[in-house]
Amino acid sequence: MTYVRKKSLLIGINYTGSANQLAGCHKDVENIAEFLSYRGYNTEDQVILRDRDGGLSEPTGVNILRAFDWLVSEPDTCNFLHYSGHGGQVEDPTGRHPTGLLDTIVPVDFQENGQINSDQLHRHLISALPPNSTLFVILDCCHSGSALELPYVYKSDDEGNIALLDNVKEGFRLFAEGADILSGGPSVNKIAEAQDLYAGATNFFRGLSHMGDPAGLNDSKYASDYQDETKTVTMFSGCRDEQTSADASIGGVNEGAMTWSFLEAMKNGAGASYLATLQQTRFALRESDYQQVPQLSVGWQIDLNQGLIM
Repeated sequence: MTYVRKKSLLIGINYTGSANQLAGCHKDVENIAEFLSYRGYNTEDQVILRDRDGGLSEPTGVNILRAFDWLVSEPDTCNFLHYSGHGGQVEDPTGRHPTGLLDTIVPVDFQENGQINSDQLHRHLISALPPNSTLFVILDCCHSGSALELPYVYKSDDEGNIALLDNVKEGFRLFAEGADILSGGPSVNKIAEAQDLYAGATNFFRGLSHMGDPAGLNDSKYASDYQDETKTVTMFSGCRDEQTSADASIGGVNEGAMTWSFLEAMKNGAGASYLATLQQTRFALRESDYQQVPQLSVGWQIDLNQGLIM
């Protein structure tokens, strides 16, 4: 059996002492580290960033991007990323996204140096990933559904039924509906309705990777970055783009609801398939009265009955 090196990067930011303070993100890192030890991940190939350790282990924007680059720097590796902290949205500096917004993760020094947006996340983690390596990601933060700009998104309803959204096809449909509304001449109500459709389309067009630039919406550099990228990447995110992700108290312990529900699913044997993991994560959140809807996003069309690549 061929040996595959397993690398992991765990980021937990409590924003201690700030107005944005969270309580459970350091605990999430501890829980995930313990889980990975049972999955064959060694501490020698693990980097942990927390806002209590200082130096290169402080989760500043520069340190996070440097750690991303380390994680996906080698071929023939199995890579795991966990982020627990704030997520947000910022204005799109490129003007390429219809709503003008990008999902973000929020470094501890965001007030001085800004946030890390979804374009940056995709380039550092997906575009940079060697084709023969894999990446498994858990994002426990708000506005995380499109954070990696992956082309295929799966959601589970309360009954466990799974729906696949093809980002590109759905995005074009929403844009077409918005254009139809305005075709008879604009009005205040029509513009508001069209804007809602365009906003919905944004989340789908973040999945333009490997599809080129069929609508001419992006410049050539952007299209070339995302073309032909069928990478083995899996992301379980805490909620849809428009939802918040709970910083929870479970059994008297502060921890992230998404991280907790994922680990509960693993304890119940859900790791045997992507289908079971997504369903059991949703069930755990719902049974604990959390309204957020976890998503599975991937870089290739997947057989949901296969075991997790992790």
